[in-house]
Order: sequence, then C-alpha cells, then structure tokens
Amino acid sequence: MNSDVCRECYPCFFRTINSQAAITLSRLEGVPLLSRLFGYRKGDMGLQSVRQARAAFHERHASRYYSGPLHLATTVGISLIVASLSAMMLENVSLLEWTTIPLTFLYANLSEYLGHRGPMHHKTRFLSEVFKRHSIEHHSFFTHDAATFDSSQDYKAVLFPPILLVFFLGCFALPVGAFLYTFVSPNVCFLFVLTAILYFLNYELLHFVYHMDPRSRAGRLPFMSRLRKHHITHHNKSLMNSYNFNITYPICDRMFGTIYPGKDQ
Repeated sequence: MNSDVCRECYPCFFRTINSQAAITLSRLEGVPLLSRLFGYRKGDMGLQSVRQARAAFHERHASRYYSGPLHLATTVGISLIVASLSAMMLENVSLLEWTTIPLTFLYANLSEYLGHRGPMHHKTRFLSEVFKRHSIEHHSFFTHDAATFDSSQDYKAVLFPPILLVFFLGCFALPVGAFLYTFVSPNVCFLFVLTAILYFLNYELLHFVYHMDPRSRAGRLPFMSRLRKHHITHHNKSLMNSYNFNITYPICDRMFGTIYPGKDQ
C-alpha cells in the first residue's frame, strides 16, 4: 500500500477514534466506576434486579392453575354480587341515612391510609407476612422505573387473594354491619356494606390500572395519569416509607402531610 495514502488516512482515523470516545464518555457520565468497567448502566442494574425479583416471586407463588383474568373476574364478580344484594335490601332511605355513604367512604380512605402506612411498611409481630408481601415482594416486583405488568401472571402481585375478600367481608363488613343493623337501622347497615365493598373494588381496580401500560385505554383515562403518578412515586424505594400512602384518592395523604412535594420521579 502507498505510504503517502496511509499517512493521509491517519488524521481521519484518529478523529473518528476521538469522536467515538467522547460519545462513550458522555453516556457513562454519572455511572459508578464498577458499572463502567463491566458495561452496565444504573437503569440496567435496576431492571435486572426487578427481573430477578419477579422470577423469585413467581417461583415462590407459582401455581399451574393460576389465571390472572380469572383472578380479576372473581374479585369483580364477588364484589358486585355483595353490592347488588345490599342495594336490594334498601327501603325508604331517609336523608340522614344517605350520609352513611360519604362517612363510610372517608372511613375506608382512612383505613386504607393507616393500613398502608402502618403494617404494610412497618414490620409488626402479628402482621409480619403482610409486611413481607407488600414492602419486600410487591415493592421489589414493581419499582418506579419498572411499574407495569409483563403478563397476566403478574396480576397476582397486585390483586388481593380472593380468600382475603372473604376475610374482609367476614371480619370487617359483616360485624360492623350487624352492629349498625341492630343499633342504628337496617338501611344504614346495608349502605355501609354497599359502600365498603364498592370502595374495596375501587381500590383493587385503580391499583390494577396503575400497573397497566399507561398507554392502554384505561391508562389514558383523564383522571388516571395524576393518580398513577401519585402511586408510582410511592414505588421509589427511597420514598416509599414516607410518602403517598393512599392508593385510591390522596385525601388522608393531604390531611397528614405525606404527599411527596418533589418533582416527577
């Protein structure tokens, strides 16, 4: 090869090398040294951690009979049946009795907030499994960087087990309803059960949509973007023990000053 031609190529060659080096350095800016050496970026490591957490969750809770759509349909079906039966029992409801609905709604919002801020994020002696399933498993399965389902098998990481709905009805709604039926009025009892079960269903469906693709039809509902942002911010592990505990509507977060004041995460 002609040596003059080779000498003419040297400047172009080194300019190309310098350009590629500059691009590489700009991409690695702010990445820890070990990550640079082994070729990983911060987001790559976070996503890898999520993939490992999801695989571990499915291994622990795997069932050949599990169906995500059936799980969702069971939750919706049982809730609507209980709500319909409660509505059918109402007779000549007075104006004062109708106030049961907003009062139950606020009570449920407070219960949601305290349950989430309390045993779901702080380990207690008798509710350690609740803490494990939520703070450890759910918050490792979904992070603010990886918040959406991969498949319908992931529904299990969001929806409460159907047996918990039976527990909710048997240990919460029915005893309180029986007290109201006996000492207040039947209408107040059935309005309480109706509102409580619909609030539970509302909780489940909103939480479900938050973890859907935000570009989906449900994810593009006018009010959904703001509610989803509130919840997904809570999935930032540096914030989850301090902010955004309401899953549905941040009423108690507003009352108790636990809405995260920063910018988008």
